[in-house]
Amino acid sequence: MPPPFKRNPPLGPRKASAKQRVLAAWRGVDLAPLETARTNATKTPGQVMPLVLRELRMDARRAEAEVVKVWNNLIDPVITAHAQPTGINKGTLFVTVDSSVWLSEIVRYRRKEILDRLHHSFGRELIARISFRVG
Repeated sequence: MPPPFKRNPPLGPRKASAKQRVLAAWRGVDLAPLETARTNATKTPGQVMPLVLRELRMDARRAEAEVVKVWNNLIDPVITAHAQPTGINKGTLFVTVDSSVWLSEIVRYRRKEILDRLHHSFGRELIARISFRVG
């Protein structure tokens, strides 16, 4: 008469422990190879962190924060008193202006100068356009 369970050949030189043999006999199936296959291989933090940082887009976020920091030093203080960057999305820098008068002034006469300075400092990949809004 065959045994009450089908025994798979052991993986590698390791033999089944007494506990595993008893569980296999009780269940009627040897699940040890499946349980071994389900165990996840552990990774070191050094292997995981670059993936996490890439997933969170930390390089792009750091560049966005750098734009906000440099804005006050890069742009004319008269303009920075009335306009502040609020974020970047897909190459567009969003700038909030405190009044429609200053919005008109900046858009008509200073947009090109501001964009050129930002391109010179950060490149065209990060900031391709500027969108000014009253806020």
